[in-house]
Amino acid sequence: MPSPTTRFAAALIALCAALGVAAGFWAVQGRTGSAQAAIWFMAAYFTNLTGLLVTVVFAGIALGRARFANPRLVAGTMLAVLLVGLVQRLLLHGLKMRQGGDLVADILLHQVVPVLVPLFWLVLVPKGRLRWRDPMLWACYPLAYLALALVRGGIEGRYPYPFLDVGRIGGMMVLAYAAGIAAAFLLVGGGIVALDRALGSRSGKTP
Repeated sequence: MPSPTTRFAAALIALCAALGVAAGFWAVQGRTGSAQAAIWFMAAYFTNLTGLLVTVVFAGIALGRARFANPRLVAGTMLAVLLVGLVQRLLLHGLKMRQGGDLVADILLHQVVPVLVPLFWLVLVPKGRLRWRDPMLWACYPLAYLALALVRGGIEGRYPYPFLDVGRIGGMMVLAYAAGIAAAFLLVGGGIVALDRALGSRSGKTP
């Protein structure tokens, strides 16, 4: 079972992620006037889905559920969170002026959570448990999201992110952006595994 310190830190992260998603939902519902429309709108964004993932995983850790504290699950969640933060900073920062609930969601999900989750992994998660194949498994989540986002965008004619907008920038550019993000994802994932194994070897826990 996770230690009291680990559970407290996990609860803080889960709260930040939950508040970020809730603030975004409140803002979108205010514009649409419908809870169902707000849920459908928010489900189109990787940021919101990852915020929910962080909420579930870290709430599970906070409640003492050992399966949620699995190092592979925590590391994969961290990698998704880092993807959210990096894409926001490199491709989306400054494109929209945000205020109210949108601003709260932006700060919590794009700035606070992407810092807290890696710190949690670095300090509180046992090392030496990851495998070199893990980044390929972690990549299933963003790849599944990409496929669904493109299908949904093709049907609705509206894409969640400018770099996925096939109608505006063309399929080749979308493919180039997707390939670049995928490469960065796998590169950072490999770096996480390498760091995990290096830290694990110091404690004699790397298999």
